[in-house]
Amino acid sequence: AIHRAAGPELRAACAALGGCETGEAKITPGFRLPARYVIHTVGPVWGGGERGEDRLLARCYGNSLALGLNHGLATIAYPAISTGAYGYPPERAARIALRTVIAGLAGTEAIERVVFCCFGALSRESHEAALAAARRRT
Repeated sequence: AIHRAAGPELRAACAALGGCETGEAKITPGFRLPARYVIHTVGPVWGGGERGEDRLLARCYGNSLALGLNHGLATIAYPAISTGAYGYPPERAARIALRTVIAGLAGTEAIERVVFCCFGALSRESHEAALAAARRRT
């Protein structure tokens, strides 16, 4: 859907990136999207949690955030990385996402707004619970 909305330029820009390893993040212009940039990352496939999936998922969020900071973004939006076809448990993924982004924003005011795009009730509820838990810790 994102490639259709951004136009063929996005597909060409992605091809020029030379791939993206799990946990890595790369950035392209947003082309026809209502966003200056698109940050691309590859999340881990859930394999039961014994193959470093949590660390790799945290790297997706952390590396994406670092790119956003380096490019002067005021807003960054994340999908629920790896929770769809890659089978990551939504509750666990939401905790990792919130923890990583909150830690990455510590000491900076550059990014003013973080959006977690939740496609479905379970994703939304998982992110709300993770945010509530994070607020209790601070």
